Amino acid sequence: MSEEVRNLQEYEHEFAEFIYYTPGELDKAARLWPVRAGRSLAKPNYKVGPKRIECYSLHFVLGGKVCFEFGNQRMVLQKDDLFCLFPGRTYHYYMIPSETPLQMSWLALDGSRVKPLLELSGVTPETPFGTKRITSRLRETVDCMLGTMAGYEHWNPVVSLELQGLVCKLLACLALNPSPVHRAEPSGWIRECMDFMDLHATEGISVQQAAEFAGVHRSYFSNVFRSQVGVSPQKYMQKIRMEKAKRLLVETNATVTEIALSLGYPNLYTFTRAFKSYYKAPPLNVRSAGGG
Repeated sequence: MSEEVRNLQEYEHEFAEFIYYTPGELDKAARLWPVRAGRSLAKPNYKVGPKRIECYSLHFVLGGKVCFEFGNQRMVLQKDDLFCLFPGRTYHYYMIPSETPLQMSWLALDGSRVKPLLELSGVTPETPFGTKRITSRLRETVDCMLGTMAGYEHWNPVVSLELQGLVCKLLACLALNPSPVHRAEPSGWIRECMDFMDLHATEGISVQQAAEFAGVHRSYFSNVFRSQVGVSPQKYMQKIRMEKAKRLLVETNATVTEIALSLGYPNLYTFTRAFKSYYKAPPLNVRSAGGG
């Protein structure tokens, strides 16, 4: 048995250490405090969820791989990645077999300042993960926090101030290394809707028809599509039409009117206005410039 496992308690799905902290008046006045922390080494059957919590829980992947599911999305995360559970949302996560077992540290935080400080680093309810975010400085800070919390016996102002400083240092480490713009792959049914729109956008289909294809209400479809794809369904279909319009202008001798009607626009005026708004130039100028 390894030294790491000997220092952890065995549970059904993991070997783990759980550390708890009770905030005092100074913590609450600062509107930022730790709630609990720990570290774990997963067993092959490791799985958590469906789970909801009332605070913010940062999980740091130190080895192995974990599949993190949130909303209708999923991300496979590995060493030096992290994910965050936000209050009132449902999450699943489970170990993916790899050469090394899944090993994580975690830190749960509470207080009204946590969410805006996480947002500085790009960790939000819509993008609750980050890849390659765990620097050596961040890992040292997490280890120091866990050590301080593990040595805490009863609340006192010195411990409170020390932990507040460490929490701020940890969040500063994340803010100095913000997440790049990174979206999970769209879920299966949204991917199918995108294929449907790719195929039929030039036939003048509407967002309502795309929602009916998915079998969901239009507003729900629009909200989920925007959260997973990054643009509204309307803008996605506009992009398809405009890119095809540009190709037809440059690669064929079709008239502008023929192109407008073939892309589902009711008349030349509507198409020209939409084209100028999208490309900041009229169709004939783009044609004469060869698409440049």
